[in-house]
Amino acid sequence: MSIPTHFDPKAVESKWYDYWMKNNYFHSEPDSRTPYTIVIPPPNVTGVLHMGHMLNNTIQDVLIRRARLKGFNACWVPGTDHASIATEAKVVAKLKAEGINKADLSREEFLKHAWEWTDKYGGVILEQLKKLGASCDWERTKFTMDPDMSASVIKSFVDLYNKGLIYRGYRMVNWDPEAKTTLSDEEVIYEERQGKLYHIKYQIEGTEEYITIATTRPETILGDTAICINPNDERYTHLKDKKAIVPIANRVIPIIFDEYVDMEFGTGALKVTPAHDVNDKDLGERHNLEIIDIFNEDATLNSFGLHYAGKDRFVVRDEIAHELESIGNLEKVETHINKVGTSERTKAVIEPRLSDQWFLKMEDLVKPAIKAVLETEEVKLYPSRFNNTYRHWMENIRDWNISRQLWWGQQIPAYYYGDGKEDFVVAETPEKALELAKEKTGNGALTAANLTQDVDALDTWFSSWLWPMSVFGGIMNPENEEFKYYYPTNDLVTGPDILFFWVARMIIAGYEYAGDKPFTNVYLTGIVRDKQRRKMSKSLGNSPDPLDLIEKFGADGVRVGLLLSASAGNDILFDEELCAQGKGFTTKVWNAFRLIKGWEVADIEQPEHSKKAIEWYENKLQKTLAEIEDHFEKYRISDALMAIYKLVWDDFCSWFLEMIKPGYQQPIDNATLSKAIELLESNLKLLHPFMPFLTEEIWQHIAVRTEKEALIISEWPEIKSYDEKLLAEFDFAAEVIAGIRTIRKDKNIAFKDAVELKAINSENASTAFDSVISKLGNVSTVSYTTEKVSGALTFRVKSNEYFIPVTGNVNIEDEIAKLQQELDYNRGFLKSVQGKLSNEKFVNSAPEKVVAIERQKEADALSKIAMLEESLAALK
Repeated sequence: MSIPTHFDPKAVESKWYDYWMKNNYFHSEPDSRTPYTIVIPPPNVTGVLHMGHMLNNTIQDVLIRRARLKGFNACWVPGTDHASIATEAKVVAKLKAEGINKADLSREEFLKHAWEWTDKYGGVILEQLKKLGASCDWERTKFTMDPDMSASVIKSFVDLYNKGLIYRGYRMVNWDPEAKTTLSDEEVIYEERQGKLYHIKYQIEGTEEYITIATTRPETILGDTAICINPNDERYTHLKDKKAIVPIANRVIPIIFDEYVDMEFGTGALKVTPAHDVNDKDLGERHNLEIIDIFNEDATLNSFGLHYAGKDRFVVRDEIAHELESIGNLEKVETHINKVGTSERTKAVIEPRLSDQWFLKMEDLVKPAIKAVLETEEVKLYPSRFNNTYRHWMENIRDWNISRQLWWGQQIPAYYYGDGKEDFVVAETPEKALELAKEKTGNGALTAANLTQDVDALDTWFSSWLWPMSVFGGIMNPENEEFKYYYPTNDLVTGPDILFFWVARMIIAGYEYAGDKPFTNVYLTGIVRDKQRRKMSKSLGNSPDPLDLIEKFGADGVRVGLLLSASAGNDILFDEELCAQGKGFTTKVWNAFRLIKGWEVADIEQPEHSKKAIEWYENKLQKTLAEIEDHFEKYRISDALMAIYKLVWDDFCSWFLEMIKPGYQQPIDNATLSKAIELLESNLKLLHPFMPFLTEEIWQHIAVRTEKEALIISEWPEIKSYDEKLLAEFDFAAEVIAGIRTIRKDKNIAFKDAVELKAINSENASTAFDSVISKLGNVSTVSYTTEKVSGALTFRVKSNEYFIPVTGNVNIEDEIAKLQQELDYNRGFLKSVQGKLSNEKFVNSAPEKVVAIERQKEADALSKIAMLEESLAALK
């Protein structure tokens, strides 16, 4: 097989991916081996690959490929999430562009369009993951709207309802007016924004007196049903039993007293709008106030908005302010910073709204999940600092609003048979619902036509919280072989932004349904940001297309570039230079392979320096392997890659290959070449999880192999003991070699010219690597002496002195002059430093750190002077 001069990712990536797929290397079935299982955080079905996906799935692929090499039955389950809000919004926009209004369609007609959209765009992101090299078990691909997955969700709802944990309630909810649906508290992102504080005057009925109230939302005065004052506020005690007139609306509302009001905020008086503020709703219930909802579902004003009906809330805000000013009811407007809730999905400003919704009681459900992470550590978060975040959310959790005013998703399995609030049954199927309705009403004449299913869909997260169980059929059939074998899974890799949305809820569901954790370890990646620390997004235009990066740098180069700077939980400041570095590494490994394969081999004796090189690298490999295992155990994936990177680049390419490389046009011995290939194979095994395409290509080139011997299913290097003393001896020898090379460079002594090396071995250093020193320094002889060598160039390694006798290529007089000049400079420098240190005022008043730096300068100068004096003495 001919070996190309340059590694071409485009020529190998599809070749080896197709080869792995053809041989079914990604697929897993239960067997006698220990399973290693990860489930993909399902991306939105209509999404495309972005940098966050790239990072997350690269880490998962590293873990699954390593597990495969370590002999586990590795199973990585891929899939997509139906993403109710995002997908429905896209389908609605598509229909609108075609002149079709969702409101004019039946649910069935709309869902037909949604499925067509999903079928057309749903597989894009999974196909893109293949370009990255993701070795998922594609035969197990799941979609949260698959029939069995939907059945699991419905069964879960019915079960929780029957346990008394799901209920229907009229509550203040977070309303997304763009998606026209309610959101859970966790889906609301609060942002600090600069707004305005409007001071509005309300006339006291029957008087010329006014009370001023400050609000950030003047449009809501049309829904005011009271003014509230703290009973301890002496400024307003005379208003007891009085009423006020709402400006513009001219409605008369009561003035009530409640200690809830903060006397220090604004004017100390509060307008009460029970339909549009959760705290106002509580006040309204305590004081039996009227509720006036002024908004339509899209946040335009309804008929209670009077002449503003049909206009957007923010347009009305400005117009109402102008009207209030024109009629003399606007006292003043101030700049005001406040927190505004926005939709995590659509970015629309959330509107508090009263609505009948379905809720899941969380108080008791969370207890096993709190214990698992914070007490028993059955589930570990990496990095552990996220434990505090997890604790705060779990200990302050509120009931989960699980219903959404959408059609795309699992329809809530509640069936109504009457007009009353309790006239419904909950069942997995319409047939079962009819049975229950007959039982509940005692009316055996009821038919399916008498039942109406709830129109709302379930929150998408209510589907995905079952993911680690439902992908293996664990909800519908918890006794099935696959669920028992693969669950609980091992590792979860995801972003910290969905620690609450998804991770915590999966832990809750795991203990509720399986009585066990859903996974053991949670690796929380950082957020990919640009060099200016901005989160990458399409709107900012700062996010590169991952497929363009793969095209430019190759999948391996991009994977390495991302992971070199991706420590757990820390944000990644992405720069294309990282990918260029990754590509450079692929070139380095490829050239090392080409160098080995380019050597002629002969049946000759193995040189001593090659024996020592092999002995050293085998030990170095084992030490690095121990470090890598420790990094993986602690989920320091970036550190593991860096350890491998240094091993291959520095130790293998820069040292080992140089040590064993035969002379120009000389052959290499059989024993050394065989061992070099064996060690290269070990390197490839370590690199494979990070650089699958490059390593498989080299592996297949090395020798004629059967299909069973593909690198992807080979064995991870065996962990053995290593000789720390031997490694230290090499490190010492490496410093000696560096000293020889420095002298060669400084004195222009060509490498082809052999030199002698004499040493005073004060350190009693090992001579085991003298043959390597001779090879890499082109030293003719290495000898040891107890006397200084005159007429020689010298250097030190620790307390050992090394001498290279001067040859005719070096002018002794010039060398003496250079050394003398350097010595004079260092003596002058030492004098200035010691002058500072002898100044008591400086020593006593300067910061301790500054004085320490000056003392270090003194020590360094003294050491340098001593070395220069010795070098001069040796030459004279």
